[in-house]
Formats: sequence, structure tokens, C-alpha cells
Amino acid sequence: QVRLVESGGGLVQPGGSLRLSCAPSRSIFSFNLMGWYRQAPGKQREAVASISPDGSTNYVDSVKGRFTISRDTPKNTVYLQMNSLKPEDTAVYYCKVKIGVEDYWGQGTQVTVSS
Repeated sequence: QVRLVESGGGLVQPGGSLRLSCAPSRSIFSFNLMGWYRQAPGKQREAVASISPDGSTNYVDSVKGRFTISRDTPKNTVYLQMNSLKPEDTAVYYCKVKIGVEDYWGQGTQVTVSS
């Protein structure tokens, strides 16, 4: 069992930046995929960014060029650097790690972009 702890959310003005972190409760020696999802009020949860064990990344079109996913291998921590934030980025952001056939989710962290 793996517990994921997210941090870094908050309130930011449009154009601002935030960095989200996701740390597992124990070392993860192998995984299939690590990623960030978000869910805005009244909308379905959507995949935002993901990173594979080989370091390859994928992003949803709406965040390309603004968000960057990265991983600190020794700490098994995954980050989401969010720049040039827009009001439409407002959502609860969730971290997910896929290990084998199991998906592990964090509890979510609120990101609000508003002036």
C-alpha cells in the first residue's frame, strides 16, 4: 500500500505560479506512471501531465508550455510546476501513481486562480 501526500496548492493571481509536490509514504522502486490530474467543480477529472520511468512526459494541450512535471528520483517525489496560471486552471489537483495494475491517489490539493 502506498499513501501519497500532496502539497503546494493555494490561491494565486492570474499569471502567477505554483509548484505542487507529491511524496509517497514509502520508497517506490518501480512504477508504471506518475501523473497529475485535476477536477474543477461540475466537471470530470482530467489528466494534466504524466511522467514515465524513462523520464518521458505528456501534457494535456491546455497546459503545454505552462506546466512542467518532474521527478526527484532519490526522494520518489513528483512535482508539477505551474506557470502563467489562468482562472480556468482552478481545480482540485490529484497525484496518481500506477504501480503494476494498482492506481494510488493522493487526497487532492486545491488550486484557485483568481484576482
